[in-house]
Amino acid sequence: MKYYEKETLKAVAVQDAVGKVLLHDITEIVPDLFKGPSFRKGHIITQADVEKLLDLGKRHIYVSGLDGEVHENDAALRIARAAMGRGLSISDPKEGKVGFAATALGLLKINVAALERLNSVQDVIFATLHTNQVVQKDQELAGTRVIPLSIDENKVIEAEKICKQYFPIIEVKPLAKLDVGLVVTGSEVFSGRIRDGFGPVVAKKFEALGSHITRKVIVSDEIAMTVSAIQELMAEGAQMIAVTGGMSVDPDDLTPAAIRAAGGEIVSYGAPVLPGAMFMLAYIGDIPVVGLPGCVMYHRASIFDLILPRLLAGESIQRSDIVKMGHGGFCSSCKVCRFPSCSFGK
Repeated sequence: MKYYEKETLKAVAVQDAVGKVLLHDITEIVPDLFKGPSFRKGHIITQADVEKLLDLGKRHIYVSGLDGEVHENDAALRIARAAMGRGLSISDPKEGKVGFAATALGLLKINVAALERLNSVQDVIFATLHTNQVVQKDQELAGTRVIPLSIDENKVIEAEKICKQYFPIIEVKPLAKLDVGLVVTGSEVFSGRIRDGFGPVVAKKFEALGSHITRKVIVSDEIAMTVSAIQELMAEGAQMIAVTGGMSVDPDDLTPAAIRAAGGEIVSYGAPVLPGAMFMLAYIGDIPVVGLPGCVMYHRASIFDLILPRLLAGESIQRSDIVKMGHGGFCSSCKVCRFPSCSFGK
């Protein structure tokens, strides 16, 4: 045990603390300029420190240890280590808080039910970003701490048990780098009357997440031609198929029928997400096939941006997953798009 775990916590007057070891950070705040530790835990107090401590409003400080309790820094570290899964790093404790950051691009996953149980432990707090969003390397994702300077060790043990039971509470899943086959439908594009504007947008979205389009096939609005293109791309080794256009209920929009005819087992045709209501997700064997409505081409964020990262993270999406997306599935169409730093898909 550390020395401060053996004695009873007590406060002493600053003037009587010279030569003693400080057991907690002391924060200094200068409005609009600075907030941080003026004195750090472990600092040996000198006579020269007394006036500074008094200026910071510290008439008494803690210099002795804890009886059956755990210091805030140690408690936060224990909880953080118990909760964290792959793809994460944790910071050194600062003012009793431990932060989490992503070690690489990936999909943030939070066990929300377990997080609620963890936060129900008295004096324990654990705050995160929303689950199921793409996060970047070194992005800050969460923080944990305990409320008092010291906490009953039994509470820390309780928190650790919850973390173990529902492990992990927080993780970042890596995104697979897939070879993607792209089928662009539309007689107007196939005939050369207009240039394909859909393919470049879709390719950019895949590339941003580490995957790439291996080949693009442009077809007319014909079921047989679309089926043939899907099968060709799969035979060439495509690990995912994206089919653009022809997703509405108009009589000449035949993409859903073509995906079915190619052997697609439909998870969902339609999603409670705007933009993206006419989205289709299917599987041919274990290869995901996505039917992308026109909104993917001209909206900054749509259903595709919510589903694609989960597919790349290796998740098998069920209809129930899509049904749940209605809550938060309405895009506000802000003049300046802030996705993913907004409520869409949360």
